[in-house]
Amino acid sequence: MGLLDAGFSRDNVLVAPVDAVLNWARLSSLWPMGFGLACCAIEMMATNASNYDLERFGIFPRSSPRQSDLMIVAGTVSMKMAERVVRLYEQMPEPRYVLSMGSCSNCGGPYWEHGYHVLKGVDRVIPVDVYVPGCPPRPEALIGGLMKVQELIRMEQIGMSRQEALKKLAETGVEPRPFIERERSSAGA
Repeated sequence: MGLLDAGFSRDNVLVAPVDAVLNWARLSSLWPMGFGLACCAIEMMATNASNYDLERFGIFPRSSPRQSDLMIVAGTVSMKMAERVVRLYEQMPEPRYVLSMGSCSNCGGPYWEHGYHVLKGVDRVIPVDVYVPGCPPRPEALIGGLMKVQELIRMEQIGMSRQEALKKLAETGVEPRPFIERERSSAGA
């Protein structure tokens, strides 16, 4: 007996808010565009490899900003490169998200004090949704950051601004740390 033979009874109907259905579809198909600039890019590439299998989370790396909804800025952003970061960000369709990966893209890293050529954080030129600390952060930390972006998408509602969604996410206290710890413990076993 197939679905059509059984008919459409109340048991076959799923009732959910439109927000929940749209957010589920968006968070289950994140298409990040990697913007690797320094050593953090190596860790980002390792995360995209088969050992970590991002596709199990519905995350498929894209090379074009017009096909992406998430930009991962990984590494040192120089003043000259900042213009390109902004240009690529503007080419991405809405809704778009930014994940800053590593100390250099978060706050300038070791170049903070004496590096006149380094941007002191990518958030000075584009809005950043999730920061992943580390120098360079491990692939597990990047996966945790991607999970944080998915939680941010899950919390959004139609008509809600990004700042309201970030505030709502912070109030729930959702943290990706348990996932990171579980991955490390299973990798060592």
